[in-house]
Amino acid sequence: MTRTDAIARAHQMLHSGEFLAELDRRVAYQTESQNPEKRDALRAYLTEDLQPAFSKLDFSTRLIESPTGRNPYLLAEYRESESAPTVLIYGHGDVVDGMAGEWRDNLDPWRATISGNRVYGRGTADNKGQHSINISALRAVREARGGRLGFNAKFLIETGEEIGSPDLRQVCEQYREELKADLLLASDGPRLSADRPTLFLGCRGGIRIHLNVNLREGAHHSGNWGGVLANPATILAAAITSLVDGHGRLQVEQLKPPRLSNQIRASLADVKIEPMPDEPALSENWGEEGLSAAERLYAWNTLEVLALSAGNIEKPANAIPGQASAILQLRFVVGTRVDNIAEVIRTHLHNRGFPTVEVEATQRFAASRTDFYSPWINWTAESIRKTTGKAPAVLPNFGGSLPNDVFADTLGLPTIWVPHSYPGCSQHAPDEHILLPVTEEALGIMAGLFWDLGEMPRALQGRA
Repeated sequence: MTRTDAIARAHQMLHSGEFLAELDRRVAYQTESQNPEKRDALRAYLTEDLQPAFSKLDFSTRLIESPTGRNPYLLAEYRESESAPTVLIYGHGDVVDGMAGEWRDNLDPWRATISGNRVYGRGTADNKGQHSINISALRAVREARGGRLGFNAKFLIETGEEIGSPDLRQVCEQYREELKADLLLASDGPRLSADRPTLFLGCRGGIRIHLNVNLREGAHHSGNWGGVLANPATILAAAITSLVDGHGRLQVEQLKPPRLSNQIRASLADVKIEPMPDEPALSENWGEEGLSAAERLYAWNTLEVLALSAGNIEKPANAIPGQASAILQLRFVVGTRVDNIAEVIRTHLHNRGFPTVEVEATQRFAASRTDFYSPWINWTAESIRKTTGKAPAVLPNFGGSLPNDVFADTLGLPTIWVPHSYPGCSQHAPDEHILLPVTEEALGIMAGLFWDLGEMPRALQGRA
């Protein structure tokens, strides 16, 4: 059989209902990693569903206990030839809160429900649907090749991604030999848009910045004390605008990334950010000046105010509050110096006349990116173009964050992410869904990639 046959088999898995039946079965596992009462569901998802699925593909499997004992891992491995390339594929089986009762038409979040061209259900987009597409594509290629893949494959499925992958680095360090590969090929996050295939090379990092102004206990009447007592909310608001202005532009040089290279600008030159009708419109006059929307989203840093609090907004009193707090988040790209970010902000605020603002940095995740010189980038893009007839968007990094640094830095792998969702998928919210047309195209894309990998006599060599 041929490459075309493998892709057709992958498409048929959707048309026959086989893929959707598997997805429905997987969505039914209520794998909410934030909920300690669902711990058994995390393990059951791996042992009852994925282990048998991989066994049918002649993968050997082993369950790996996490150091915390809460979020197990599944490592599945298929070895065919010492000389053939080896690909490591990553996914996560845990999901966020199902938010039952908040979905449209009272849909059950624990069922894969088709409505029009959408398939609703918790995990359909993030991430059960995406790693299910990759497993199905592997099966299609194996069947087309008469029981062979033509390459070696390893799958690592974790169950703690939605709580920050707390043990992933330690597990990867401990099982470094078992996880050796030539390439990480994974699927998570959204495409650039529903109609454009996408690959991205890494992700932005993130740090939460907590700002607190604690001046006194309790609130004091604004008529009796207004004009003579400092207002912590006023101080905090002014402090924030000294960090990021009213148009979302960074005001502190140390919070900005290195100057955009010509290579990054070139890679984003044809990338257009065009929201669908049910997605929010891009804001006018927002973000760094002189950059395109794609450059601001994928190649620049942003400082967002996530939460802001002073007094009681539901029942405001005519009183000056004693405290005010805010939580900000710095999203940053590779090359940004963030090791002492709290001290940088603290010093800046002190120098600007805000010594009462307390600063703390928490919840860090790193930025990482595959080197633009890696030959795997062009190889992946060409395979996708051959399958779809479309030039994929090649993004230097995903706008959000994933544990890519574990694979890029800890394991030293070139990392290529091929997402199967789209920006309007409502992940982490009620009405999470995937699109049937995107799912069909994604099944074909992955079958094409896996077929092409099996045609490769040896792994591509180049800087990771």
